[in-house]
Amino acid sequence: MSEATDTTPGWLSREELDAARDRMPILYVDAVPVRVDDTGTVTHVGLLLRVGEDGTISRALVSGRVLYHERIRDALLRHLEKDLGPMALPRIPTSPQPFTIAEYFPTPGITPYHDPRQHAVSLAYVVPVAGDCRPRQDALDLVWFTPEEAAGPDVQQEMTGGHGVLLRQALAHVGRLP
Repeated sequence: MSEATDTTPGWLSREELDAARDRMPILYVDAVPVRVDDTGTVTHVGLLLRVGEDGTISRALVSGRVLYHERIRDALLRHLEKDLGPMALPRIPTSPQPFTIAEYFPTPGITPYHDPRQHAVSLAYVVPVAGDCRPRQDALDLVWFTPEEAAGPDVQQEMTGGHGVLLRQALAHVGRLP
C-alpha cells in the first residue's frame, strides 16, 4: 500500500486516517500494469521500485486508497497516473472487474497480505498500459519484466506485504503463470 500527501477534498488528515484505521477496514485498489501484444497476450509486467518507511527497497504494484465519493475506475486512473505518469495511457474498461480481492491485515499470517498500519480491503486489477511510463511520487523506478521473470524467485523475494502473491494471481488470471 502506498501513501501520498494530497489536498483533494475527501482526503483525511493524518490524525483522521489513523483514527479510521484503528476502527475499520480501508478500501484500496491494486493495479498490475501490463504491456500486451496485438493479440491481447500479456508480454511484460511493470513493477515499481519503492523505498519503505523503514528504508528498505522493494518491488511493488500500483496501489492506493479509494477516496470518499470516488468511483473505483477513477481511483485506478488516479493511482496509475500518480505512479506511472500522465502519459502511461492505461486502458481501463468502463466497468472494471477485479481479478481478486486482497484483504491486508496488520497481524502477519492471517492472509498472505500484510500491512502493519491497518486492515485494508483491496480490489485488484490487471491494467494494460500503452504509453510512456515514468515513475513519479514515491516510486524510484519502473521496470518491465516478462511474466516468467516476474513470477521467478528473484523478483518474488523483492516484493513485500503479499504483492508477490497478488502478482502471481494476476499472471494466473491472464494465463501467463509459468
